[in-house]
Amino acid sequence: MHKPLHIIILAAGAGTRMKSRVPKVLQTVGGQAMIIHVLDTALQLRPAEIHVVFNPQVPEVQEACSAIDITWAAQAEQLGTGHAVLQAMPGIPEGADVLVLYGDIPLLEADVLRQLIELPSAGLKVLTMEIDEPTGYGRIVRDADDNVTGIVEERDATTEQKAIKEVNSGIIMASRSVLMSCLDNLASDNSQNEYYLTDVFFIAYEKGIQTRAVVAPVATDLEGANDRIQLAELERRYRMKKSTQLMQAGVQLADPQRIDIRGKVEAGSDVFIDVNVVLEGDISLGDGVKIGPGCVLKNVQLAAGTRVHAYSVLEGMRSLGVCDIGPFARVRPGTELMEGSKVGNFVEVKNTSLGKNSKASHLSYLGDSSIGDRVNIGAGTITCNYDGVNKHRTVIEDDVFIGSDTQLVAPVTVGAGADIGAGSTVTKDAPAGQLTISRAKQVSIRSWKRPVKK
Repeated sequence: MHKPLHIIILAAGAGTRMKSRVPKVLQTVGGQAMIIHVLDTALQLRPAEIHVVFNPQVPEVQEACSAIDITWAAQAEQLGTGHAVLQAMPGIPEGADVLVLYGDIPLLEADVLRQLIELPSAGLKVLTMEIDEPTGYGRIVRDADDNVTGIVEERDATTEQKAIKEVNSGIIMASRSVLMSCLDNLASDNSQNEYYLTDVFFIAYEKGIQTRAVVAPVATDLEGANDRIQLAELERRYRMKKSTQLMQAGVQLADPQRIDIRGKVEAGSDVFIDVNVVLEGDISLGDGVKIGPGCVLKNVQLAAGTRVHAYSVLEGMRSLGVCDIGPFARVRPGTELMEGSKVGNFVEVKNTSLGKNSKASHLSYLGDSSIGDRVNIGAGTITCNYDGVNKHRTVIEDDVFIGSDTQLVAPVTVGAGADIGAGSTVTKDAPAGQLTISRAKQVSIRSWKRPVKK
């Protein structure tokens, strides 16, 4: 029978080297705070409870994580990682297993943690990594039976120990009773006067507690960020990891290093994404979707065959069939595009349904509208949907032709098969099957003289 798993995430560090007012764990990778990445990974392990150690003087961390069920443990004084873990221990019941993570390791994956959790026959377990340049890391020291006898910091290591390439990630696991017995023996007799979590390994060895290690398959997935340079490196790795996953799923990327994935992307076969595209939130791309360069998509569903041309911005919309968007289009939340529809260059659409084979090809604004099938929206057409207080809806029925430079003052309905003459301002319902024109009479003045500069 498995013991209940409790996860502690350390998130109280100030991150002064970031030179930012934003707490370190709230610095973003892939458009999301690093601690949210870690929490998402932790949730995949289905723990009984997640405990986050935070600095009570930095309430922003709690605010950023408010959507997740968390038990908070305050660390009022920053007295080291061992001290931080101690703050969470009172909330963990006897008989539980404890996994300690860090809030600034956004590339950490659940599968490698499962390997640590499932490692048998060990009182204390640690996740390690092998790196070519271990300078600055605590070296993992093992005995002849492969047990971890301790972690030696760089400043204390011998020449032989400095050659060790297996280093500590800081991620450990033990039963509550074992971990507590080691934490109770921590001392702060070091240059920083802090209680280091790494000291539990030597304490465990002295107590005869077996300590085993799991080497992570990808060392860079366990690295955190202490400054802007390391943060940028994490961003680059995150982007490449997401790009690789897309390509493995059959997506063609014009350049894997020039795409930003800041959310969850589901894609069908033969999808093509050009350079400098940003994908945010929940994205669904059907078979054969083509995304042009410089596009930004956020919470978007595109049906198979949809084509998005260069430099278009799409948010909170979906296409329900093959359609054409852009270039330079802005499609805003609440918009649905039916099969064969087109939103052309410099067209903005918001909270609007555009029917089958309907087209708005140039320089138009369509807001809060219901547009039928086979409708042509002329260049420069706008729906005047806002009276300064309330939004109103425009209804354009099937087979309507709207002439260029038309203003439709909502609420208004244009009946099926109607034509609206170019340059009209329509303030009343336009009857079906008729031509409606609203223009001032054209006048030519013979005596007109153009003004001259004095």
